[in-house]
Amino acid sequence: MGSESKSKAAGNAVGNAVGGVFKTIGSTFVQGDWKTKVSFVILGFGQLLRGQIVKGIAFLLMEAGFIWYMMQFGTRYMSKFSTLGTVATQKVGRKTVYGDNSFLILLFGLLTIFVILLFIVIWYLNIRENAEEERILKAGKPLPSNGRVLGSLLDSNFDKTLLALPVTGIFIFTVLPIVFMVCVAFTNYDKNHQAPTNLFTWVGFENFKNLVTFGSSGFGTTFIKVLGWTVVWAFFATFIDYFLGMAVAILINKKGIRFKKLWRTILVLTIAVPQFVSLLYVMKMFANDGLINGYLLKWGWINSPIPFWTNPMLARITIIVVNIWIGIPYLMLIATGLLMNIPEDLYESARIDGANGWQMFKSITLPYMLFVTGPFLLTQFTGNLNNFNVIYLLTQGKPQSMSLAENAGATDLLVTWLYKMTVNDTNYRMAAVIGIMVFVVTAVISLVVYNMLPSVKDEEGFQ
Repeated sequence: MGSESKSKAAGNAVGNAVGGVFKTIGSTFVQGDWKTKVSFVILGFGQLLRGQIVKGIAFLLMEAGFIWYMMQFGTRYMSKFSTLGTVATQKVGRKTVYGDNSFLILLFGLLTIFVILLFIVIWYLNIRENAEEERILKAGKPLPSNGRVLGSLLDSNFDKTLLALPVTGIFIFTVLPIVFMVCVAFTNYDKNHQAPTNLFTWVGFENFKNLVTFGSSGFGTTFIKVLGWTVVWAFFATFIDYFLGMAVAILINKKGIRFKKLWRTILVLTIAVPQFVSLLYVMKMFANDGLINGYLLKWGWINSPIPFWTNPMLARITIIVVNIWIGIPYLMLIATGLLMNIPEDLYESARIDGANGWQMFKSITLPYMLFVTGPFLLTQFTGNLNNFNVIYLLTQGKPQSMSLAENAGATDLLVTWLYKMTVNDTNYRMAAVIGIMVFVVTAVISLVVYNMLPSVKDEEGFQ
């Protein structure tokens, strides 16, 4: 099935689902009794009159909570959501006259939208519940008792009970902040528009236009350079570590190698030491007055310090080399376990056929490793696209360049540039735009590569 057919099928499925919802609502209102019709306005009314006290009270309390929230917060913030406030907080003499707060209006406005959507879902469930109760009664069957309804929360509906708190936490601490960040990208929220004294407002796609505008007034040049280095860094940081880690694992596992446990232990020690300690120590070692330059000068091998962190190209190369030292042990451990699972018969058959070491690696070891570790390799690549620790702890994105906007440095990734833009420059609007672009780049690369993986395209291919 082609992509066009899949899209058409998905569209039809969504259309049928939406049509089914409206059909259920209409048929329930037309065919339902007066109790059901009143339940369209007073949630839980039909359940209460049919003796379903637990369900009726639950629906009624949710409607009461919705009305209370809208009266106390929702209506007030939604009325200002289109402008994000028009009255700024001012100082009148010694008295502070508080006005609107754009930040709170945006936050509570979004929360209100989610609350309204949630209430619509609850309203629909209330209607469907009334229809189900009427169907049971018309069939001459009794409705479940209140005790049975409560007991189902720990039995047949235990999954809903168990997931209620985690889902609420995910919404509050993950979904809402992400949507808030996306909305900030369409405002002028920066150091000159700090609520409550200086309000910010909607600016549409102006920030995205600035991101792709080239010249002194736009971010286009800086964005392209930082994005290019981000992809290059992720590529080398992923595949160099992968193949070198595999090579080390093959070397250690080779027959005749002595003290295998010792070599593995030495490599694992790199993982045991906290990464930020190792990176800060390495950063000092390669500084102009660090150990490396100090001894090279002392031995007379160089006349001036090597600019490991001040020369843009050399700084990037040094970062990639240091990351090899950090990344190889992880890949070595993973590769060691996988290599032990490759049937020895395959290698014996290859030797009988006259294959050399390189041919066996190319035709047996590498295909097996790529098939099994393909999803992990993709995870590593996307992780390196957002590898904040290595870059920031080693160089803080430096060396700085006057040709780059918003204090971006030659070794900045999109994620470190976003961090500096937020913490140092309080340019939240452009930081939000960069955050969206990080997501877009990561998502596109992940989806494209994922569909190309042998383990996804042909799950039984290596059996």
